Amino acid sequence: MKIGFFTDSYRPYISGVVRSIDTFSRELMRRGHEVYIFAPRYPYNGEDEVNIYRFPSFHTPFYPDFYIGLPIPWPAKRYVFEWDLDVIHVHSPFLLGHLGAFFARKLDLPLVFTYHTLYDQYIHYFPIATSLVKKGVIIIARDFCNRCDLVITPTRVIKDLLTGYGITTPIVPIPTGIEPERFRSGDAGYLKNSFGIPPEDKILLFVGRIGKEKNLDYLLDAFFLVLRKNRHVSLVLVGNGPEMKNLQERTREMGISGKVIFTGLLEPEVVAGAYKSADIFVFPSVTETQGLVLAEAMAAGLPVVAQAAYGSLAMVKDGVTGYLCREGKEKFAELILSLLEDSDLRQRMGAAGQRRAERLSADKMAVRLEKVYNALITGARDVIDNLAGEEI
Repeated sequence: MKIGFFTDSYRPYISGVVRSIDTFSRELMRRGHEVYIFAPRYPYNGEDEVNIYRFPSFHTPFYPDFYIGLPIPWPAKRYVFEWDLDVIHVHSPFLLGHLGAFFARKLDLPLVFTYHTLYDQYIHYFPIATSLVKKGVIIIARDFCNRCDLVITPTRVIKDLLTGYGITTPIVPIPTGIEPERFRSGDAGYLKNSFGIPPEDKILLFVGRIGKEKNLDYLLDAFFLVLRKNRHVSLVLVGNGPEMKNLQERTREMGISGKVIFTGLLEPEVVAGAYKSADIFVFPSVTETQGLVLAEAMAAGLPVVAQAAYGSLAMVKDGVTGYLCREGKEKFAELILSLLEDSDLRQRMGAAGQRRAERLSADKMAVRLEKVYNALITGARDVIDNLAGEEI
């Protein structure tokens, strides 16, 4: 099968969308398929890219690390025809996603769209962020979904949300998979040895983009409350993003900068060590459609404390693999403290999380996606209905 991915975000930009595209591309190719990617051009794409077409692009002053691809059809048309695609899978309802939909219509190919992002939760990155703009973004995404042959969501929670938006296209939940074995091993002393964390400290870990949408101010507030009752705790934030300097300044203002470590970006093989070094994974985001890092943390055997929102609701089993917080920062801090005080509970929840993570392996999720493609090509609607109803 020859599959064309159209995406408005791709390497070297780092995001959950990019990780999803790379994960599914790798697994589909392992299964003998050909994957072709259509993405924005960056000044530093990397050399010797294979089966990737880069569109001319520009960056914007309000989001400088993100390049916007120009959906010019004529140069791309040559590659679409030359690669003789069987299915087009778009990963955005905007510029390059629309171009992918255009080619799917012209060539009468199945059109699949993965709803990776709660787009209305990201309008703070744009100069005019109003409730009207928020509603408009939802309408654009809904209308785009209803033009596709099938919509994929990372979780059933997001499937139900989209149904409530008025999306009538068939929706199949397919999370981005992980390689659980990668996170079972790692240097358990990595964080303390690398960042000078006191040996007696327990470690709270966050991994992800350091952006407003991750709700990290809330996490700092909760951590401040934790420190009032337990000084032998450090908070480590792994990742980079536009809020890094603001959050570092805030920790200084709060008087907790000595207890909060910002590592910046870490290489993937090092991140496994970060997980193994930690005691609890903390996740304050309320905008995730999946929260891939939740699966990684559970694969590493970490109990989770997360906000009870969207992706976290689907990934974390409250009271079993961790805790879901449905109240304010005081409750979030209380849940962290309860885990810090009970090593047996941490171990039990961590083991349950590892069992949960095994069900989310990348190869299993690629098989689900392969079934979707085949069903669309052959018209097997019953297969799609069965996949849509399956629990993951």
